[in-house]
Amino acid sequence: MNSPMDLSRETALRIALAARALPDVPVRQLLQILQQRVDAPLSERSLQRVTVSDLKIGLAGSEDDVDLLDTPMAALKEAVRILWGESVPGELPRARAVEPLPPGSIRVAIASNTGDNLDGHFGSCQRFLVYQVSATERVLIDVRSAAEAEQAEDRNGYRRDLIQDCQVLYVVTIGGPAASKVVRSGIYPIMKIEGGAAADILAALQRVMASAPPPWLAKLLGRSPERHLRFAAEDEDA
Repeated sequence: MNSPMDLSRETALRIALAARALPDVPVRQLLQILQQRVDAPLSERSLQRVTVSDLKIGLAGSEDDVDLLDTPMAALKEAVRILWGESVPGELPRARAVEPLPPGSIRVAIASNTGDNLDGHFGSCQRFLVYQVSATERVLIDVRSAAEAEQAEDRNGYRRDLIQDCQVLYVVTIGGPAASKVVRSGIYPIMKIEGGAAADILAALQRVMASAPPPWLAKLLGRSPERHLRFAAEDEDA
């Protein structure tokens, strides 16, 4: 069991800020709840496994008393976001609106846990970074938290709905049933097991967009795959 002195500075900061978000919950009480509910030493990584249900049961004292808990749901969700690192200043990249949309652009979601990196699994990532991407431009237009997916009856469906307006999804991994949901919604999933910086992932996509995109990507861009294949063949003959 961790003592406060055993925690890293970042872990202690998240717990202190999360306690502040919960009405009348001192840091010591929240620390005890986390130690009871998290089956691992408390760290930045293990705090990412904490759910709203964990806090509700811990604060109520037992699962039987959860319905009697009067802590606002909004406060519980905010505390989870803080424990996950989402609400700690400086951690997340800043999104901005882009109008009009870049011509020939598509919307790309990246499963992320830290900063502006592709390092998330579809079913457990903390957030989706949503970019508008053309062959010459890319803009982060939104950062969408997946914290509430834990409370959804269909977790994969909830996550799919978060990125319903995207055409491409990058993940470290995605399970078969989840991939089927995504594909049926018209979103093309791409697995990059090694992950990497979002900027590098998108730069590689842009190079493909600018040269000879594969048929699935050419279709998204409103281009004829046959035309690109013909031009490539002509270049080889030249």
